[in-house]
Amino acid sequence: MNVLNWKNIVLIILSFISIFCLFIFFIIPNNFSKISIPHSSSLPSSPSLSVIEEAEKRAVSRISYTVVADHEINKMKNSSNLEKIEGGLAKSRALIKKHAAAGNEMIDDYVPSGSVYWKPDLFHRSYLVMEKELKIYVYEEGNPPVFHDAPCDGILGMEGIFINDMEISRFRTRDPEEAHLFFLPFSIVSIVHYVYVRETRLWSDMKNTVVDYVNVIAEKYPYWNRSHGADHFMLACHDWGPEISSAIPTLYKNSIRALCNANTSEGFNLTRDVSIPEIYLPHGTTEGLLGGPSPSKRTTLVFFSGGVHGYIRQVLLEHWENKTEDGVKIQKYLSKGQNYYDEVRKSKYCICASGWEVASPRMVEALYMGCVPVLVKDHYAKPFNDVLDWRKFSIDIGLENIPNLKTILMGISQRKYIRLQRNGVQVRKHFVVNLPPKRYDVFHMILHSIWLRRLNTRIHDPHEQP
Repeated sequence: MNVLNWKNIVLIILSFISIFCLFIFFIIPNNFSKISIPHSSSLPSSPSLSVIEEAEKRAVSRISYTVVADHEINKMKNSSNLEKIEGGLAKSRALIKKHAAAGNEMIDDYVPSGSVYWKPDLFHRSYLVMEKELKIYVYEEGNPPVFHDAPCDGILGMEGIFINDMEISRFRTRDPEEAHLFFLPFSIVSIVHYVYVRETRLWSDMKNTVVDYVNVIAEKYPYWNRSHGADHFMLACHDWGPEISSAIPTLYKNSIRALCNANTSEGFNLTRDVSIPEIYLPHGTTEGLLGGPSPSKRTTLVFFSGGVHGYIRQVLLEHWENKTEDGVKIQKYLSKGQNYYDEVRKSKYCICASGWEVASPRMVEALYMGCVPVLVKDHYAKPFNDVLDWRKFSIDIGLENIPNLKTILMGISQRKYIRLQRNGVQVRKHFVVNLPPKRYDVFHMILHSIWLRRLNTRIHDPHEQP
């Protein structure tokens, strides 16, 4: 009996030990997780504690954002390529807003700042996201010289410069399925030169060239019909660009048109189209065009030289041509011995008046050489005005104020003039042509404006169920 009792006792003890071990293994850890850790307010003050908390907050926000992004990616695995593209753009929009609201902490060789930008933080972030994400497909159909080529010098040289830069750009993708944008690589300058017959004065052949090209890509690829051209863009510096683009209603109404002739009275759409600067490069580069004397060494108040092209110049020259008033040099033609660029460099203000069309290279020439642009234009959308506040580095004068031109300019204080001039020097980098392109130069600013339009466009595949 005693032996049996001891055996029973041993079994009971072993059972108790087993139950206790299970309790320790399973129950106690759960209780550990419920133990409260004192908040910082109940802990002794520590100079490094707030830094740690801020770092943790940033870490948590990054993790939360990554989880959302991964979730969206997982949700899109079985989606169409278009939905993946649109999802990526939605992520880009969220990223831009998030970082712009928090302030930029990115290390960059150039950080936009100052009053010349509407929202420098937002611009900086959207530019960096563009550099990381943007992919453009350039249609390979078409042969030079009408397609994939254009002159790079002269007053319309921006067409050729952009087309050539786009052909070799790191933003170009060979896979149209991953493209955010599609570039139509025809040159209006070349179409006018090679297709237009001056004797007939007909638009039809030029318009048909563009119509035929769009028909070819629409039949060969699904992308034009999928978006009705909304994720496609063209670029034209020739005055006839807007009219030729009107041959295709979907191109005219839906596509992004990057135009020098950015005239709102001729169908330029401020929310969809992009204004680009007209830049005269005598030798195809900016060599010898950049820089000028300091404000204190500029002896001419205001300068203009140009023919009577359009009603604005006619009014300007009627009031001011060859007037002998001090500091005013407004003339139709340069006198013998005068050099146009020397006159710009000697002047405080330079008149940039519309000719037959609103675009003029004088605006960029003034910025290149440190002269404050005086814009006398009707219905003109200024280049990069989605980013740049032109009021901070230029003067706008309406047609009705041309007779008061000198009075208006003389009424600007020296302090304000110097600020305008220095701001113009600051934004000059955004209008410079570099070969090859450099960050934040005119090529990249054009792309950034197009990128912003694409970010604001949501495309749905018509073949997908809503």
